[in-house]
Amino acid sequence: MPQVVKTQHSKLATQMVKLWDSDVAELASQLDQPNRRQSSTLKCLIRSYPVLAMSYCYATSIVTTSEEDPGYWRSWAQSTLLNALHLHRNENVAKNIVFFLGDGMGITTITAARILKGQLENKNGEQTVLTFEAFPHVALSKTYNTDFQISDSASTATAILCGVKTNMNIVGISAAGRNGVCRSQRGNEITSILKWAKDEGKSVGIVTTTRVQHGTPAAAYAHSASRKWYSDSDMPSSAKKDGCKDIAYQLVFNMDIDVVIGGGRKYMTPRGTRDPEYPNDLKSRGKRDDKLDLIAEWQKRRAGQAAYYVWNKEDFDRVDVNGTDALLALFEPGDLRYELERDSTMDPSLPEMTKKAISILQKNPKGFFLLVEGGRIDQGHHASQAAMALHETVMLDRAVEVALALTKEEDTLTVVSADHSHGFVFTGYPFRGSSILGKSPLFGRDNLPYTTLLYGNGPGYKVENNSRPDIRKMDTGSKDYVQQSAVPVDSETHGGEDVAIFAHGPMAHLFHGVHEQNYIPHALAYAACIGENKNHCANVAARGPASIGVALAAQLLPSLLIAFLGYLLAQGS
Repeated sequence: MPQVVKTQHSKLATQMVKLWDSDVAELASQLDQPNRRQSSTLKCLIRSYPVLAMSYCYATSIVTTSEEDPGYWRSWAQSTLLNALHLHRNENVAKNIVFFLGDGMGITTITAARILKGQLENKNGEQTVLTFEAFPHVALSKTYNTDFQISDSASTATAILCGVKTNMNIVGISAAGRNGVCRSQRGNEITSILKWAKDEGKSVGIVTTTRVQHGTPAAAYAHSASRKWYSDSDMPSSAKKDGCKDIAYQLVFNMDIDVVIGGGRKYMTPRGTRDPEYPNDLKSRGKRDDKLDLIAEWQKRRAGQAAYYVWNKEDFDRVDVNGTDALLALFEPGDLRYELERDSTMDPSLPEMTKKAISILQKNPKGFFLLVEGGRIDQGHHASQAAMALHETVMLDRAVEVALALTKEEDTLTVVSADHSHGFVFTGYPFRGSSILGKSPLFGRDNLPYTTLLYGNGPGYKVENNSRPDIRKMDTGSKDYVQQSAVPVDSETHGGEDVAIFAHGPMAHLFHGVHEQNYIPHALAYAACIGENKNHCANVAARGPASIGVALAAQLLPSLLIAFLGYLLAQGS
């Protein structure tokens, strides 16, 4: 172990020691972690002088002599500066785009997941770097929609994928549409970047940990006045009469998506159809009233192709990517299981699904667009189960790592962002190296502890005997633990602050400041030479992997010359 600096933090320690005697055992158990220094002196301090022990523990477990030296931090900063100075713009055309969306993955979630990732690797965690945090270009996205300051996943996904902000609870239609009003759809449909890519001959795919008809993936292919119209049985009779189609129907008939992986089997089959995995579970049975078997319809539409439908990991693993043109993989009746509850013999992980999708899509010489959603981050937060949400975030990061390994920086633009955040806070002055799912060393004014991760509202609000629950003996790192909240609601709500955008690859520098959320697909399309902005791509193919920046400068040169001549004339006058 390195030498340590033994410093006193008496004022803070005095506060921390409220009801300390009951927490001595907990501290002692924490000292058994690999990053804790164990000694007979410290054990003695725990028994006799708990305040001093807390301060001693902090100093001896974390602060090393190297970190006490200002040169350590200066050297680290200079190294980072050197990397920044050598950063260059990649102005190639993006043959491929992989867009990762962490549903509900706000800044606090990213910070906490970073620490969790490190702690899962037996590190302190604070200096750990998520894979996508190493991307060279970072921006912020404003997440409000047209009618609410704090938005939902359907409207934000429409902005992110279709390039147009819209109203709450609708997908793939403009703000002229009205929530739940079928007739408002007509003439207000908008297409997504998946359609733009498909029109250019690229392959397209969707991977999600939710049902494939959920708000985020639905915006890629559907036009619906309600995000909740998963199947026709979810629609009011008036909407059916007016000719609207449910989202599952549109998944099959609106556009050809080459790879679709996620959950949502029950929305694809006739009412009462037994689920292959849960045949006796009534809630898992088919829901369609129109008696359509959309899985069979999907297969019919791909007659003559090597198209496969699978619903379990064994068949999924057997899919030969080299001999597969299209894949529909639905692993659950509804959303996939949380990573902490996933049956690895039945369902693949998000990194495994991402690998399979890219391996199939990248065979297209014209490239591909892939949407990968970590959808259950959001659902973990709604349940105020931070452990669930953060483990989902770590898995999304691992999927990013897989994608980078399968693609090339020269021709693949990889972007990671979120649709919105949550009322999720990281607080309480925990010592460095403390479990991110643990308790603050401070106590509230009620002389009771609290976790360092809390929610502004949610199901975790509880009062027992006119007091907050005493959680000193509770395992707050459990997947089932529900974090405390300030306001009682059944489902924790979204947050309204900006979310981050991380970009890597061709034209990643287009993400550079604070953007409206609907800017994202336009920047992606520009980078890939699809959609509206293609003038700058003229003759790029003939030149090979030449710089888009050079092509753009060539277009702008005449205008610049005219402007310069005008300036000279003005000076002469």
